[in-house]
Amino acid sequence: MYETVLLIVAALVVGMSKGGLSSAAAIAVPMLALFMNPVKAAATLLPVYIVTDWVGVWLYRHHFSRRNLFILVPAMLAGVAIATVITPYTPEWALLIFTGLIGIWHVGRAWLKRHDDSQAEAKVIPGLFWGTLTGIASFITHSGSPPAQAYLLPQKLPKLEFAGTIAIAFAIGNIVKLPAYWVIGQLDGLNWPLVAGLAVAGIAGTVAGRWLTARLSQQLYMRVIQIMLAVLSVLLLIRGATQVM
Repeated sequence: MYETVLLIVAALVVGMSKGGLSSAAAIAVPMLALFMNPVKAAATLLPVYIVTDWVGVWLYRHHFSRRNLFILVPAMLAGVAIATVITPYTPEWALLIFTGLIGIWHVGRAWLKRHDDSQAEAKVIPGLFWGTLTGIASFITHSGSPPAQAYLLPQKLPKLEFAGTIAIAFAIGNIVKLPAYWVIGQLDGLNWPLVAGLAVAGIAGTVAGRWLTARLSQQLYMRVIQIMLAVLSVLLLIRGATQVM
């Protein structure tokens, strides 16, 4: 019963992230890792990510940054390809710690510049760098939000445009991960009726996330995203340090 409740909560959280609260999803795998292998947790949730991704795409079909997508998506796909090759050889703790440090760095930078009203541009080279890291981190631990947000948040996009860009980019990236996960055997032995039920919970979460995003002020929305990113990053660092010890 305890495990089932956590699975449903994780699916709802994934859905809410696809509805606009973009940092929320990456706490789902750490939550499930309390009682199951992190790799199996990631595989169990991948179909939920894919279903809720495309619900998010539909909800934000009129709100996204075309330029950022043209930069991020190819880089994310390159990151997925790299991760497919290196996953069998890369210790999970290394990526967890690295990804957590990226998130902490970004939150600290945002706090120091909280009175700076300037907006960063969507530059190609930084976008390719952060997009590649996003693809790698997303593939191995479903924690691609910190590097993606490190690139997008300084641009101070309108909240719906920010949420839509994240939703579309990850929808494309996650569907490409499906055959890659199959190739390396991460989809073997999944309980598909359970996964289908979790997908329904995820869809409900997506609609709820979209509703919340539309009603939060721009300033409060960004503050919520940054707080969630900070919490997530600390969780990733703790998980990584625990594995090292």
